[in-house]
Amino acid sequence: MNIIEANESHIPAIQSIYAHHVNYGIASFETEPPSCEEMSARLAKVREEGLLWLVAAVDNQVMGYCYLSFYRTRYAYRFTLEDSVYIDPQFQGRGVGKALLQRALSWAGQQGYRQMIANVGNSENHGSLALHRSLGFTVSGTLYSVGLKHGRWVDTVILQRPLGQGSDTLPASADAARL
Repeated sequence: MNIIEANESHIPAIQSIYAHHVNYGIASFETEPPSCEEMSARLAKVREEGLLWLVAAVDNQVMGYCYLSFYRTRYAYRFTLEDSVYIDPQFQGRGVGKALLQRALSWAGQQGYRQMIANVGNSENHGSLALHRSLGFTVSGTLYSVGLKHGRWVDTVILQRPLGQGSDTLPASADAARL
């Protein structure tokens, strides 16, 4: 398995994987699969923000992807990221998600980010919860019945993991202490 940065050639596979999760799962709260054009725009936005979007592939077949986004856009959140991981159903349970997320966590720590948030759709999403826990995330809380999808109420579970020194020290940058 190769883990590489996503590019435009990966968009059809990324869109297909995500469409499956939108149409049949409750990990994503989107109800209509985005087009390839929309997924391309999302990739461009991640890149413009200087963040990371990875794909795992074997023999040029995309098995899954992981990308990082800012947890929130307000300036005070600038050291906190959120991860998103989606795996092709035929490759689930084979360590693809863990390999992708490990690489993303390593990258984020090297870039000086201090916290990673996971917003797991559905408190019954045992695979995603186990993945995040295996990489040091802890549950911060559950938002109950905040989504309605496929005729049922769906929770979100918020998990968090420190990166690097976490909150033990302030970042070294000159603007770190700005209000």
